[in-house]
Amino acid sequence: MPKIALLPGDGIGPEVTEAAVAVLKALDTAEGLGLTFERFAFGGEAVDRFGEPFPEETKRGVLEADAVLLGAIGGPKWDGLPREKRPESGLLALRKTLGLFANLRPARVMPGLEHLSPLRPEVARGVDLLIVRELTGGIYFGEPRGIGEAEAWNTMRYSRAEVERVAEVAFEAAKKRQRKLTSVDKANVLEVGELWRKTVAEVAARHPEVAVDYQYVDAMAMYLVTRPRDFDVVLTGNLFGDILSDLASVLPGSLGLLPSASLGEKTPLFEPVHGSAPDLAGKGVANPAAAILSAGMLLTYALDLPELGARVEQAVEAALKDRPTPDLGGTAGTRDFTQAVLEAL
Repeated sequence: MPKIALLPGDGIGPEVTEAAVAVLKALDTAEGLGLTFERFAFGGEAVDRFGEPFPEETKRGVLEADAVLLGAIGGPKWDGLPREKRPESGLLALRKTLGLFANLRPARVMPGLEHLSPLRPEVARGVDLLIVRELTGGIYFGEPRGIGEAEAWNTMRYSRAEVERVAEVAFEAAKKRQRKLTSVDKANVLEVGELWRKTVAEVAARHPEVAVDYQYVDAMAMYLVTRPRDFDVVLTGNLFGDILSDLASVLPGSLGLLPSASLGEKTPLFEPVHGSAPDLAGKGVANPAAAILSAGMLLTYALDLPELGARVEQAVEAALKDRPTPDLGGTAGTRDFTQAVLEAL
């Protein structure tokens, strides 16, 4: 019986998590998945209750689970606390505890919502890509690093093993999609890029059913806004992935449509990209689409049920056409939109 650890968190987190759980329970009832759910305090809620954002009880819970579904964390209420007590520190600790080294960020322009994209409708139409970002290596973690009076320095480092493991995740993801993968680096300038490209090519040889091409990061940034439909899975390192995933996130036109997954050594984590939006909390107007889509990714990547993940995505698409939320120009509240998704499943 798959165990799902729920970390609703702060702000609108509990509301959108409730919506995602409703969808998972509906599929559980229809398909006999045997899902079980257990709620744990995390983020600001945990700070208020336990004095720390990632208490031991929550740590045990996520390690024993088969998947973690996170709502959102943080807010002005906790901004004045010492850094180690802030909700965001709990998120970093959670990622470290679970050994999450691969971040998956889809960016899909839903049919009929092309007008929300900053791109021209004819360019935005049909965009459906997935960025796989290495999450625990690269220049953000490389040593030596430091700052002096007249200069500062950081080190970009990647081992073959680090590149190989995130590449395996990306190739497996590509097999669940259109079997196309683009690896992004800066091999024409950086030795790290040379190793990255060589290692990805070695992994590609083990996955001959996936078509592979290679792009430099500067060119890729241009292509994401000029011909984004040409790409399916985009694999890249931590720094480049940070930039490209944020660039891709604006293509659908609303943060309320963006789910994510983080995979690694232990329990996988699924969460909407948006924040806790404390100004919307309790008003019943939060868009739960990203949280519901994150639940769809949970079905695909944690439980290996891609057909059910696709059903969730199709149901969200139908609900968006029928009952759009206020951030998308409609009037449907959180519960109304969730009901529309349930009806479309």
